[in-house]
Amino acid sequence: MFVPLHDGVPMRNLRAPYATYALLVICILGYLLILADPDILPADWAIAGLGVIPGVLFGALSLPEGLPLVPEPATLLTSLFLHVSFLHLAGNMLFLWVFGDNVEDAMGHARFILFFLLCGTAAGLAHAFAVPGSERPLVGASGAVSGVVAAYLILHPRVRLWGLFFARIPLRLRAYWAIGVWFAFQLFQALTASDDSVGWYAHIGGFAMGAVLVVMLRRRDQPLLGIADGPRETGDA
Repeated sequence: MFVPLHDGVPMRNLRAPYATYALLVICILGYLLILADPDILPADWAIAGLGVIPGVLFGALSLPEGLPLVPEPATLLTSLFLHVSFLHLAGNMLFLWVFGDNVEDAMGHARFILFFLLCGTAAGLAHAFAVPGSERPLVGASGAVSGVVAAYLILHPRVRLWGLFFARIPLRLRAYWAIGVWFAFQLFQALTASDDSVGWYAHIGGFAMGAVLVVMLRRRDQPLLGIADGPRETGDA
C-alpha cells in the first residue's frame, strides 16, 4: 500500500488549484452530512439513497418507497462525495491533494472538474458491471481519484515522489514505480477479492478513464510523459 506525501512539481499555468480545493471541501462536507443529526438524514439512508447500488442501477432491485433521494443514474455523481469513515475520506483527500494540483494545472479549472466527474462516473459503471446484482451501495471518491493518479502518471512519470509504503516505510521513488506498484495492488485485489466490500473495479475503471481523458482534456501546449520536467522535479540534478 502506497501513501503519497509530496511531489515538489510546481504549478506552471495556474495561480492556485481552486478546483482541487473545491472538490476537497465538497467531499469533506459530504462526510459531515453522514455525521449529521440522524433525525434529519440517517447515515444509512444517505448512503443507500445517494450511493451507487448496482442492482438498483440496472433495475434488478428497487429501494423502499421514499428512499431514493435522487434519480438512480445521478448516484454515479452523488456517490463520489460521500465517505463512510474518516480514514476513507482522509486517504482519498490525501491522494487528491498531492496529485490533483498538477493535473488541474495541465487542464484548467473547468476541464479538471469535468475530468473528475467523468472518471468518477466511469468508476461507478465499472463497479456496477463487475457486480451487477450487488445490493451494497458504493460511495467514495476513490474511482475519480484513481483517474487523477493515472493522469499524473501520464503527465509526470519520472518525477520522484515521497511516500510511505505499507503506511510506515518512507521512500522516494519515481512516479512510474510508486504508482505502478499501487495500480498492481488494485488490479490484484480486483481479480482476487471474494466480495464487493471494496470497489476495486471502480479504481480500475477510474484509472483507465483518467489515462484516456488526460490526453484529450490537457492544454494544447501541455506535454506528456514528463517532457517538460526538469532535473529539480525528476531528481536528476
